[in-house]
Amino acid sequence: MKLLVVNKKKVYIYLITFLIILAVLKVFYEFLHIDTAEMVMGGKLFIQTFEVEENMDPDQNEDVEKYFRPSKLPVLNDRNFNGRFFDPYFQKDVSEIILPEYLTKSPEDTIINYFSILREAANVQKGKFAGCGTLGNQLLPYPIAYQFLSSAYKKNTSYKEYLKTFLNILHINLIKYRQVPVYNNTNDIIRYFVEIETIEGSEKNAANFAYYYGFVDIVKEKNNYKISNLEFHREDYLCAPYHGWSHAAEAVVDIKYGGWCKLVKERYPTKQEGYIKKIPFKGTDGNDYLIEFYQLTNDTDIEIAQYIKDKSGNWRLIKLEPEKCLEDK
Repeated sequence: MKLLVVNKKKVYIYLITFLIILAVLKVFYEFLHIDTAEMVMGGKLFIQTFEVEENMDPDQNEDVEKYFRPSKLPVLNDRNFNGRFFDPYFQKDVSEIILPEYLTKSPEDTIINYFSILREAANVQKGKFAGCGTLGNQLLPYPIAYQFLSSAYKKNTSYKEYLKTFLNILHINLIKYRQVPVYNNTNDIIRYFVEIETIEGSEKNAANFAYYYGFVDIVKEKNNYKISNLEFHREDYLCAPYHGWSHAAEAVVDIKYGGWCKLVKERYPTKQEGYIKKIPFKGTDGNDYLIEFYQLTNDTDIEIAQYIKDKSGNWRLIKLEPEKCLEDK
């Protein structure tokens, strides 16, 4: 009986000692962890975590769109290409894919269907992360989207090169598109202005939103409309607030057409409908002019076209080059 009491005392001593050592190690670990934790913007950085369930269908009544984007602009590439659409193309070589003709039966169909198919494509870049599992349709949409390109475009851009241009683009929202005029249009090009919102990964294991504007050229091939050229410009969100005048349409007209070319006698009030800004002015030569701009998500104004009013009172497309005014000085 005495031996049992002694053993119990030893057990208690061992247990208390173990707990003290455990507490000391915990404190030491937390101290060490704080010292080595990654920092951002002056504070400790923690990764947001979620409970993940793969292949879970979202509630049909839930607005899942709110998880993809900060912008309130409507998503325009909203045609529903679900699993049944992609199934016939699964594990097919890019050379074996033939598009259904309905996808490219008109220029607008081509624009909307192209970006709708690419909307949930994801070409993940090694070392850059976003999300918490499988992303969208992964690589499956790209060989299908490649078939929207014209024969000439595909001749100059291989599928391998095309796929590489989507590296680290993990989601695409088309938020603006509008047909614009083409100067010296000898190839019957139909040109669209577009603005795109993307989600991109980063080395910090966080998703970043990036915005691009650009132009999509479309040509007719037999009975279908194919993309003959794509041009994109990445939007900046820190240049306009701090520097220069060229981001504001009114300043562009005053300085380029007024200061440089001495063409502005009187600038009339700006007319704006949505993201389209029209700035009319009376010219020093007696003519009426109109400069059209499109406003981006970051409020930068992009010059699109110039017009002069003809004798019939109609706006006629012209090509003004104010940079040449500087050369002539």
